[in-house]
Amino acid sequence: MKDFKKHFTIPAPPEEVYAALTNPATIQLWSGEPAEMSTTPGEEFSLWEGSIAGRNLEFEEGRKIVQEWYFGDQETPSIVTIILHPDKKGTSAELKHTNIPEEAYQDMVAGWQEAYFGALIDFYA
Repeated sequence: MKDFKKHFTIPAPPEEVYAALTNPATIQLWSGEPAEMSTTPGEEFSLWEGSIAGRNLEFEEGRKIVQEWYFGDQETPSIVTIILHPDKKGTSAELKHTNIPEEAYQDMVAGWQEAYFGALIDFYA
């Protein structure tokens, strides 16, 4: 299992970025794909036609998102934590993704940088 940590700067205020990461209609706008998402802890979510699926664990309005991402039958949960900080250029998004299966690591890193935060940054640019 591997962990991935990175900061991304998004040219929008934290409240907008939070909405873009949690509102299904807004997720569809920047990702180009339908999304199943809520801000209710314990509810499951699905993005990119099920390519990303998991369970919502914790939310702090405008600031923090914590999710469990599913990778088959792995014993230790893969946890994604996104913390949004105000930044002079908009928002600094602090990403921490733990317990990524070795065989999925490179794809996950590329996905975070290109399809997920890359698309979100392009959306606001």
